[in-house]
Amino acid sequence: MAARPTWQGHLRLSLVSCPVALYTAVASGGDVRFNMLHKQTHNRIRMIPTDPDLGPIDRADIVKGYEIEKDRYVVVTPEEIDNVRLESTRTIDIDRFVDAADIDRIYWNDPYYLVPDGKVAVEAFTVIREAMEKAGKIALGRVVMHQRERLLAMEPRGKGLLAYTLRSYDEIKDPDSVFDDIPAIKADKNMIDIAAKIIQQQEGPFEPSEFKDHYEEALRALIKSKEKSASRMVTAKEPEQEEVGDLMEALRRSLGEGGARRGEAAAPRRKTAAKKAAPRKSAPRKRAS
Repeated sequence: MAARPTWQGHLRLSLVSCPVALYTAVASGGDVRFNMLHKQTHNRIRMIPTDPDLGPIDRADIVKGYEIEKDRYVVVTPEEIDNVRLESTRTIDIDRFVDAADIDRIYWNDPYYLVPDGKVAVEAFTVIREAMEKAGKIALGRVVMHQRERLLAMEPRGKGLLAYTLRSYDEIKDPDSVFDDIPAIKADKNMIDIAAKIIQQQEGPFEPSEFKDHYEEALRALIKSKEKSASRMVTAKEPEQEEVGDLMEALRRSLGEGGARRGEAAAPRRKTAAKKAAPRKSAPRKRAS
């Protein structure tokens, strides 16, 4: 495998263990990233640490501080941080099996592929994987990565395992702190019925290959065109959409048009003056079917 593993150690189910390697399951190297340049020289900008009183300073003179209240900090040395870092046991101990539905989707975080590390590990790894597949549940274990202990959810995927780090309970914000501001109203039953029919019209399988990042594609097209000609500009074309002020009329038109065409990838929609669409968050999948 060409990629470098994120973590290497052992996977253990009771008395059975084997060497394993953890690889990131998503690629971010293709993202469009910009560097900051001077607008005239186009030289790359260097960030110079600066003290408000002393001016530019050496990085060697920088220490870590935790703000306990405004303008008051606790200074912590690298040695003190090292003393409290978790020592990696280099072992993922499977200590619990749960149903996938028991894990709220808000807890699912980064996906990884877990594979046997070396030929001698294949037999024991296969035993563990097939036992997990027979159980039909999500295996939970703990792993130490980047000096942090993380809960790991694992399930069989092909010849290997698909693993997700799970967010901790303390990381999740209380939804009531946001949702409480939503006014409590009773929606019109006829509108709900029409919206339900639109949902039925737009039902279909999930095909991730059909969904593209239109903004990323427009950025790449812009960059490619500017490589050839500094004067030529490319902009993303937005789909035409009528301004519809009446909610019931909008629902009826949507139902009459049969909703979105099946198999067509979702495209960015124009924001209307009547209502701005709330940003959507894609939740990680719960488990492979």
